[in-house]
Amino acid sequence: MGPAGERSPRASPPPRPLTLARVAAIAPDLMFASRIEGTLGAAGHQVTLSPSLSEASLDDADLLVADLETEPPEAVVGLGIPVLGYYSHVNVDVKQAADAAGVDLAVPRSRMAREMPALVERLLSGPG
Repeated sequence: MGPAGERSPRASPPPRPLTLARVAAIAPDLMFASRIEGTLGAAGHQVTLSPSLSEASLDDADLLVADLETEPPEAVVGLGIPVLGYYSHVNVDVKQAADAAGVDLAVPRSRMAREMPALVERLLSGPG
């Protein structure tokens, strides 16, 4: 009870995050797919997971997150949306292929895991 016998107002539940972006994620590794969905979902993004590009729904996506070790970098560019690709840090050739193909941002999986929301925001905010 509050002062003078008044009831204290109930605490409101925290507001649900707004959906900031629709993210299509190609992640055949179920553990990492779960991490992508959980991390970006907690940041307010709507995430749709697919195991491959051929099964992905990109119609309404604002951003594509792709495992560049299962999808060739050339296949994920030119789709009309920014691409955040990730790869194993030991596969330098994948990074070089991603850069050559024009992937917007390609990072090692470890960096992706650490900085995912910031990397997504960087691509969604446009050039600069």
